[in-house]
Amino acid sequence: MKKITSKMICGLLSMFTLLSVNVFAQEQIPQPIQEFKGKIGRTYAESESDYPQPVKPKAGSPNVIVVMLDDVGFGQSSTFGGPVEMDNLDKLADEGLTYTRFHTTGMCSPTRAALLTGKNHHEAGFGVISELSTGFPGYNSIWPDDAASIAQILQGNGYSTSVFGKWHNTPTWEVTPNGPFDRWPTGLGFDYFYGFNGGETSQWEPDLYRNTTPVDQPYSPEEGYHLTEDLADDAIRWMKTQKSTNPDQPFFLYFSTGAAHAPLQAPDEYIAKYKGKFDNGWDAMREETFNRQKEMGIIPTNTELTERPEVLEAWDSYSEDEKKVLARQMEVYAGFLDHTDHYVGEVLKAAKRLPGGENTVVIYIVGDNGPSAEGSMTGTSNTFYTYNGLGGDSFQDQLKGIDEWGTVETEPHYAVSWAWAGSSPFKWMKRVPSHFGGTRNGLVISWPEGIQNKGEKRTQFHHVADITPTILEITGIEQPKTVNGFEQTEMSGISMAYTFEDEEAKGQRTTQYFEIEGSRAIYHEGWVASGFHGVPWVLSGSKGFDDTKWELYNIEEDFSQAHDLADQYPEKVKELVALFEDEAESKGVYPMDDRFIERVVVPDRPSLNNSRTKFTYYGPIERVTYSASPSTPSRSHDIDLKITHKKSDEGVLVTDGGVEAGYSLYIKDNRLHYTYNFFGKKHTHIISEELQEGELEIKVIYDQISGVKGGAAKVTLESKKKVLASGEIPNTVPVIYSATATFDVGKNTGSSPSPLYHGDFTYTGDIQLVEFTLK
Repeated sequence: MKKITSKMICGLLSMFTLLSVNVFAQEQIPQPIQEFKGKIGRTYAESESDYPQPVKPKAGSPNVIVVMLDDVGFGQSSTFGGPVEMDNLDKLADEGLTYTRFHTTGMCSPTRAALLTGKNHHEAGFGVISELSTGFPGYNSIWPDDAASIAQILQGNGYSTSVFGKWHNTPTWEVTPNGPFDRWPTGLGFDYFYGFNGGETSQWEPDLYRNTTPVDQPYSPEEGYHLTEDLADDAIRWMKTQKSTNPDQPFFLYFSTGAAHAPLQAPDEYIAKYKGKFDNGWDAMREETFNRQKEMGIIPTNTELTERPEVLEAWDSYSEDEKKVLARQMEVYAGFLDHTDHYVGEVLKAAKRLPGGENTVVIYIVGDNGPSAEGSMTGTSNTFYTYNGLGGDSFQDQLKGIDEWGTVETEPHYAVSWAWAGSSPFKWMKRVPSHFGGTRNGLVISWPEGIQNKGEKRTQFHHVADITPTILEITGIEQPKTVNGFEQTEMSGISMAYTFEDEEAKGQRTTQYFEIEGSRAIYHEGWVASGFHGVPWVLSGSKGFDDTKWELYNIEEDFSQAHDLADQYPEKVKELVALFEDEAESKGVYPMDDRFIERVVVPDRPSLNNSRTKFTYYGPIERVTYSASPSTPSRSHDIDLKITHKKSDEGVLVTDGGVEAGYSLYIKDNRLHYTYNFFGKKHTHIISEELQEGELEIKVIYDQISGVKGGAAKVTLESKKKVLASGEIPNTVPVIYSATATFDVGKNTGSSPSPLYHGDFTYTGDIQLVEFTLK
């Protein structure tokens, strides 16, 4: 008979406390109309009131904070043995539980959809990021009505709900100034949203929304603005307001940073903190991380460090100048991540000081996928140069601007090999879910009033889809049967609460598939079959699906997937591949698609601009995304404007893009300016003589004279057929200016394509008409 210890008794008592929370849930959300049980007489004096009451949560229900970082590898944070100091995550781990076998999907939108629905990402319509969606159920980016978000469920059970930061789960064609808004955060259960809708944004000059309204950042970068700090400040304000107005109401707060996704941007003092710390390179960093992981008990003592892929060069093969550039890249990333954790800590400290602070569950997910390899082999000072399929920057160009890395002047991303180093001890990185470098992320859960054990590690195999079921069990709420009239389907995730008080509890998740862009894997009862599908930094073309070589790992004995056993156990490979096929068939994985840049434009994707050649704006408008605005990269077009102008008037007439790339037509010093920004590498300025006052008709003729995408163009500025100025642009943006900076008429939101003005530079005259004709 097993001896009963005091620790076991404490664990049983704690679990009893957890399970004794009465299951309290609305089977139907919103609640049905309440039957009137009062009495109605001829007058109020002979009547009895029976006021319908709002849903109230169970007394003692905990607050819940979910933190989701972006593009952070298993081996990057100090909590998991990495080189980046994350003091607040370290402190939380000391107070709670550290999970060392927790997994994401391997990509941004998919992980977030799985997190918030408790379903696999394909089941939630997010088999890929929203910008690459296609017309199939598993990939259309349309949040299913039968998969209510955790926010909708908690809101329907009396919680106050909010989200701060990155969303990235709204179809691109619905991110417009006039909606529809039912698949924005406020349409999916969040009472309050402050953040951005796309996959990334500038940390210095972000494209912000409050609920569904575009808003300007509260102060400038020159005044010390940074997005993460702003998000933290707003979250703290929201919590204080919520607890001031209704102190007994628990809250759900989803804090989803844009960090540490590119662009890598951080205050100078955080970057300076890491000066010289990466001078020994990625090979040394990876090995040092591996050794710390063993010492800390993050990985088993028999774990082997997987080898560097042949396609990546050794650190020592680079010149001293190249090393200087590469080291700076990692210093900026480290400062960015350190800075992020500091402000996450500010949010957590504020929550702890408020009523119910000790009864607050914190679920801190250290990345939505592995580290990102989207910065090319050399790194880049401008991510959209890379996203347009143009590769990375030369080391020579980067060396010239090395001190500007991480500042408002750059939109940088580090080299692929830093991503590989950050996934220690695993193979590969983001967008490679065939291996744990793409999907194994750190997780810490803390709940002072609900989890007795502190500072312990948990090794059960779990997945991001398990977070929502865990929250439901913690709060004593069951999944509703219907939400907004739609019958709900069963969640794929399972609760992790069974692990809270028993570190040796047998893992309850026995099977989990992975798939992103054709890279795929299946976990089942301690074994993993991995189908690697190519390196993630090649962003164009298709490799096909007929020659996948499946690898096999026994991860109970081989934590890091160092030893491929496929040749030794071919029957086990067949068994697991068949299981993957079954899961793929039932979970909406098919049809698999490994294209990237080719999916930016899909002919039958709903769009406000795919087939249009005429766009007319009847005055100022702001924050029109690339999927709803005139698609002008490398495409001949005319812009006709009617304005009322005085010599003292100035400001932006129309602009698209930002510091990363784009154009702006504006009036400054009473001269008409057209600035074309080729990825920050060259700004072409075409400037007229002084303008006349009065009613002006202006025409911009953009002619793609090269006839090819990315080639030369000529721009002519006219007024009533009189040429005001003209000039040639030697190189043009081939595909997309930006996925985050937006199209505006009458002002400039976010960052500016032109270095000749700053801020929104709102036009002070009157704009009656702006009309685009695409050719």
